[in-house]
Amino acid sequence: MTAIFRKAGTTKLWMALLSVSLLATGCESLTGASSAPTAPAAGVAQAASPPAPPPVQPYDKAVLSAATALFNNAKLPAEGSPRQEKYTVVIDPLIDGMTGEQSVTTRSMGQRLTTMMREQYPQFDVKAFSAANVAKSPLVLIGTFTGVNAERKTSGPRESYRICLALADLRSGKLVSKGLAFALPAGVDPTPLAFFRDAPAWSSDPATEGYIKTCQGTKAGDPINPLYLDRIIAASLVAEAIDAYDAGRYQDSLELYQNARAMPAGNQFRVLNGIYLANWKLGHQQQAEAAFSKIVDFGLEQKRLAVKFLFRPGSTAFVQDTKLSGPYPLWLKTIARQTSGVGSCLEVTGHTSPTGPEPLNERLSLLRAEYVKTKLAGASPVLAKRMIANGVGSRQTMVGTGRDDASDALDRRVEFKVIGC
Repeated sequence: MTAIFRKAGTTKLWMALLSVSLLATGCESLTGASSAPTAPAAGVAQAASPPAPPPVQPYDKAVLSAATALFNNAKLPAEGSPRQEKYTVVIDPLIDGMTGEQSVTTRSMGQRLTTMMREQYPQFDVKAFSAANVAKSPLVLIGTFTGVNAERKTSGPRESYRICLALADLRSGKLVSKGLAFALPAGVDPTPLAFFRDAPAWSSDPATEGYIKTCQGTKAGDPINPLYLDRIIAASLVAEAIDAYDAGRYQDSLELYQNARAMPAGNQFRVLNGIYLANWKLGHQQQAEAAFSKIVDFGLEQKRLAVKFLFRPGSTAFVQDTKLSGPYPLWLKTIARQTSGVGSCLEVTGHTSPTGPEPLNERLSLLRAEYVKTKLAGASPVLAKRMIANGVGSRQTMVGTGRDDASDALDRRVEFKVIGC
């Protein structure tokens, strides 16, 4: 089930999309131009200029640069501990720094990092990212791969990719190394893995937020973000569940997601998405509907839920292919039912990708938001006076590549935001 809103116009770990402040010592340290310097006052030392940003390199070279910096500069072992011959490392799968999704490229990057450590860095012993291995407090390698514009910010047309790598020591609770590089788009395959392609919705999630904040805007010696640290055991189960789903082992995937959900920190958005998807694939209609209601509740609690609907090109009607739009009635009915009981008002906002004239994008996004609003009011008349429709065109893209395929489906989303009445 690929739900793409096509433009024509033990822990918590999936995805919370966020904009991270640019810090001089972290992965976002290298954007923007400085103003013209002024002469320092007599007797006052002039402040050091910020470091020049790394150049944008071909993809393969950029990965090598970031990885080499990460491994060569790792401060091991922690101060005061005896030197070891081997350090166990697990890799928590790399993600997009805006959407939290894993893609063909992030997966291949993780495989390349594993190969590099095994072939060139004998001090590292790479193990599977499992609950048993995480419980032994190893080093954890994480990373984000994020599209950025010419100013290296996550807005507007994306022209390159920022690679941010971090090596965290679970024993000390601190980062021991960082790596940064910028890559050209050639050779990048942003196609989401099956789970993320099929996921019906996105919402802010503290688990993913903690992962991203640990990697971005930090430096070696900084503490691991507690939102990530507190959820890492469940994250290992989630990673196994995603692998099972991608391999078509839906029953195994469901059991892993349910096990993660039962953990104290298992109320994660991608866990809820996973339980829904596995049940839908297994033909468990009632269980899938119950799972989707949990997705909606989570989004309403976060005040923002984005759903991927697929419209006909240039139209406000859903596609007629039931393989794609088959679950839409269930989604709309569930959103209407769960929202009716909240008591707050709802802003229904349409979005598009950046291709095409922006005035047309804004108009079409508004018409599609109105269409969804009408559907919700039909399912729950009490909502009719508690909703407004809005269209923002491509002003709030999450991916920004303009590919108009599964890789930037979130740019063509419909968002439901809880607002005051």
